[in-house]
Amino acid sequence: MDCLFCKIINRDIPADIVFEDDEVLAFNDINPQAPTHILIIPKRHIATLNDIADEDRALVGRLPQVAAQLARERGFADDGYRVVMNCNEQGGQTVYHIHMHLMGGRRFTWPAG
Repeated sequence: MDCLFCKIINRDIPADIVFEDDEVLAFNDINPQAPTHILIIPKRHIATLNDIADEDRALVGRLPQVAAQLARERGFADDGYRVVMNCNEQGGQTVYHIHMHLMGGRRFTWPAG
């Protein structure tokens, strides 16, 4: 498989890994949009949100759990943080392996317009 995130999971490409268990891997984003910007991915390849099947519910449910844990560990859970998942080209998805962005350490707003 020619998936960037699968290559990170398999350690074919290096990443700054901040969390790992049997199902989920989290690593620092190489183009951070906040003081903390972590990508949280399932170890099982699921291309887009549209591809999540019934049997994936528990696995996908782990992503926000890991995000909350990492936010607590980094000290910004109580202040607040943003999690984002993009789907397909118009949604801003550039790597076709579902992933959750955890961003914290600054105030977030929505763009005007």
